Amino acid sequence: MHGIVKTRIAFSALLLYKELLRRRRLLALALLIALFFLASSSLSLRSLCFRVLGTRLVGGVRSEVTMAGGAVVAGGEGKEYPGKLTLFVLLTCVVAATGGLIFGYDIGISGDVNPSICGVTSMDSFLRKFFPEVLSKEKANKSTNQYCTFDSPLLTIFTSSLYLAALVSSFFASVVTRVFGRKWSMLGGGLIFLIGSALNGAAINVSMLIFGRIFLGIGIGFANQSVPLYLSEMAPARLRGMLNIGFQLMITIGIFAANVINYGTAKIEGGWGWRVSLALAAVPASIITIGSLFLPDTPNSLIERGHPEAAKEMLRRVRGTDDVYEEFSDLVAASEESKMVKHPWKNILKRKYRPQLTMTILIPFFQQLTGINVIMFYAPVLFKTIGFGDDASLMSAVITGVVNVVATFVSIFTVDKLGRRKLFLQGGTQMLISQAIVGTLIAIKFGTSGQGQIPKGYGYVVLFFICVYVAGFAWSWGPLGWLVPSEIFPLEIRSAGQSINVSVNMFFTFIIAQVFLTMLCHMKFGLFYFFAGWVLIMTIFIALFLPETKNVPIEEMISVWKAHWFWGKFIADEDIHVRGDHVGSADLHAKA
Repeated sequence: MHGIVKTRIAFSALLLYKELLRRRRLLALALLIALFFLASSSLSLRSLCFRVLGTRLVGGVRSEVTMAGGAVVAGGEGKEYPGKLTLFVLLTCVVAATGGLIFGYDIGISGDVNPSICGVTSMDSFLRKFFPEVLSKEKANKSTNQYCTFDSPLLTIFTSSLYLAALVSSFFASVVTRVFGRKWSMLGGGLIFLIGSALNGAAINVSMLIFGRIFLGIGIGFANQSVPLYLSEMAPARLRGMLNIGFQLMITIGIFAANVINYGTAKIEGGWGWRVSLALAAVPASIITIGSLFLPDTPNSLIERGHPEAAKEMLRRVRGTDDVYEEFSDLVAASEESKMVKHPWKNILKRKYRPQLTMTILIPFFQQLTGINVIMFYAPVLFKTIGFGDDASLMSAVITGVVNVVATFVSIFTVDKLGRRKLFLQGGTQMLISQAIVGTLIAIKFGTSGQGQIPKGYGYVVLFFICVYVAGFAWSWGPLGWLVPSEIFPLEIRSAGQSINVSVNMFFTFIIAQVFLTMLCHMKFGLFYFFAGWVLIMTIFIALFLPETKNVPIEEMISVWKAHWFWGKFIADEDIHVRGDHVGSADLHAKA
């Protein structure tokens, strides 16, 4: 009799599913879900329903896998551990996120988009002190070509050398982060950046300047490696996106602050304004350095380093409840697996980690090919054409900076509700359309010669679409490029994976900085279409290959990959555990 009832429920679910397909009524969907889970108390019937309905969640994920410690994880909608967002966690995440300030401040203060028109490298007093030949060549250049501006390879190498230092240091930071903990890596990054800011502010020759810049790069490498990991591990699964994006928010605030400071220091008489700009990097460095002294270690890191009791106590504190057994058991199980890995750099190349490795390489690679550089390059030009004159750079920094910060807040408040995929896809589409429009509008006025004038009204239109593009980037590829790679790796290779993410990001930032102005001069308005093409590619890639990771406990993320239509083939059944036992193929499909 009980079986007959279940069969009738399942049949009703199928009828409602057909109604949903035909009319897509919300009521039908609600009844379908209720009937489905009522019937799904039987594993065999649940499996039948999945096969008949062909249910697939966002990103090809159709998952509910019971993992180590018993946590049930559904793709994109994982089981919540007991606990809440405590004031303690919020404050620690805010302090840790300030590690993004040093990265953002350096981007703004050095002028990485175009050293010749922004940053301290655009100040005559700075060039006269360290690069007099560059200054004389720049003054001799009278070209009015809007595509081919003055380009100094020497200045470009100087500004982008930081990224090579950050690239190399991120690998050393991986060892420090794993062996000593996330907070000590942040402390080291802040101290080293502090030394670099002192050297740059007091520089008397090029060697001292470059030496200081190398220290800045090392500090950024350590901070960028450890801060996203710290935030992802400390945050509750349901709010991990919101708290992690605090890092990107601090980057945007750092860029904005640096641009405003540059504008002010450039007007200081006496030719020492550049020293103020460079020395003030000590402020964000001091914030993260002092703040990290008071930060607690994450429970994940404590367990990884052999302190289970301290980890349990910290877990109680950060979750605001004594009911942490289930989450603690999962962390211990993950730690036991991580202890079996002696060489994480070798282990990360294994087939079962292919999905995570692919994402941690391609996401930062794509992030640097969004075209944000070419968009930000033309913003000051447009502000000058619509009447801001000498204040064009300031107004460009203020308006695009405000858009950047506000749009990042949009991402903070929606990433754990809408999910990573929706923001990626919506932001990518918005960037693609607006970038193509900006490229077309630039082409109409400048053509292939680079000569022409932009009327004031026309300039406002172009500026509008630039702001639309910046907003799309700021709530998608900007923050998610740091969030997703930091939350997808298992404990045993997490530090190594984040180092790859940072190093790939730094490497392609360096490459883009080297070739951007040359590409603009040769490709002209076609460069907008070039980057728009890449945005199309990366958006399709996200649609096909990135599963939804919102609300999934960080130590249970492998279930998402196992349930994915493509990545599941790389993960063997024995890699999925249930309370220490292996999940067989039949069980996995029954739960999927």
